[in-house]
Amino acid sequence: MPSMPPAHRPKILVVLHQETSSPGRVGHLLLESGFDLDIRRPPLGDPLPETLAGHAGAVMFGGPMSANDTDEFVRRETEWLAVPLKENRPFLGICLGAQMLVNHLGGKVEGHGEGQVEIGWYPLRATEEGRRMMHWPEMVYQFHREGFSLPSGAKLLATAETYPNQAFRYGDNAWGIQFHAELTRMMMHRWVVHGAHRFELPGAQPGRDHLGGRLIWDMHLKRWLTEFLHTVFGRPEPR
Repeated sequence: MPSMPPAHRPKILVVLHQETSSPGRVGHLLLESGFDLDIRRPPLGDPLPETLAGHAGAVMFGGPMSANDTDEFVRRETEWLAVPLKENRPFLGICLGAQMLVNHLGGKVEGHGEGQVEIGWYPLRATEEGRRMMHWPEMVYQFHREGFSLPSGAKLLATAETYPNQAFRYGDNAWGIQFHAELTRMMMHRWVVHGAHRFELPGAQPGRDHLGGRLIWDMHLKRWLTEFLHTVFGRPEPR
């Protein structure tokens, strides 16, 4: 008898912003959960789909650019967010991706009034809404110079001292987080090397604290990310 064709694995659209960028741990966990990844890099000319009917959801990652930049791809990505919102498909924005979602929803993305940044490990505090949903890590890894306002109608899930809006949910299926849970050890080493010039900014931590903090807190962050991705995207049913 002829062998049966392999079951179709649902795809997650992955939006990255540099040639060398990787979905990191988010990609690993989605693949382990039974999804395939459809990776697009709009700054390099990759188009975004006109519909997510062929995808189980989307993740938009961070990058060194600002959500307020005037580059064509920034505008295109920000406007494209109407697709998952209109179709009510699961969407997760991480750092820049979350900030683009905020801009799309009419919120504001801007730096801290006193020039403070979050670059390193910082405490996170879940709101009552967030605690009802799941257990959150006490410390998270950050690498940003801008934060965002809470869009009208969004529910704040986690907060912090310097940049109060750290995680939110909008509607049923749109999520934004400011911090980075996706970094593998290799990715963190690369960020610490290439981002060393930013460690002099107000509030930033030295590179040794980035790597030392990982030994203490990363296990909890990975455990949270595993549960969080299941919350956002569910567990796929092969079609």
